[in-house]
Amino acid sequence: MARRTKEDALATRHSLLDAAELLFQAQGVSRTSLNDIARQAGTSRGAIYWHFKDKADLFNAMMERVTLPLEQSLEDVGDDSGIDPLTQLCLGVRGALMRIASDPQTRRVLEVATQKVEYVDELQAVRARHLAVRSNFLSRVQHGLGAAARHRSITLAAPVATCAEGLHAIIDGLIQNWLLDRDAFDLVAVGQDVMDIYLAGLGLKPEK
Repeated sequence: MARRTKEDALATRHSLLDAAELLFQAQGVSRTSLNDIARQAGTSRGAIYWHFKDKADLFNAMMERVTLPLEQSLEDVGDDSGIDPLTQLCLGVRGALMRIASDPQTRRVLEVATQKVEYVDELQAVRARHLAVRSNFLSRVQHGLGAAARHRSITLAAPVATCAEGLHAIIDGLIQNWLLDRDAFDLVAVGQDVMDIYLAGLGLKPEK
């Protein structure tokens, strides 16, 4: 019985997150109430508060379901495994772009996160979450670029933190523009080409 209750609770949690995804995309985060989400999920407002503190907590849990896999794509960059760190970095970024381009849920949540949310008072925790994701990405890219430079015994064309900021700006900008118009360009192909050009400008090229 306890197992059944736990499974039911997990199913309710997922149904609330699914409902939030759809409503946030259709209406925007600020215009979607917790009552709206409860009705969409076929449950009560009390069920929301059983699983989440408030709307921001629910939003961040929704983000966790898709952003954690993306963050994990760079987890092993520069881990001294013997694999070229630059190859790890490029494969990680390419894997993230492929996930965005091919997975509707990932795409939907990123669209909400970039186009349908305002950092109003009730959603300051969402802003904090976005900043944490950005900081984590930058840290991993910086680590990977530094390891790649050491692996090649070269000095980068700019401080490693600056190089990481530049790569982040390129990838983040491509994703946001592609989400605005998915027919404008091939996210994976263009992302790979632009990343290769940028890294070559830093003096970094993947090993053959």
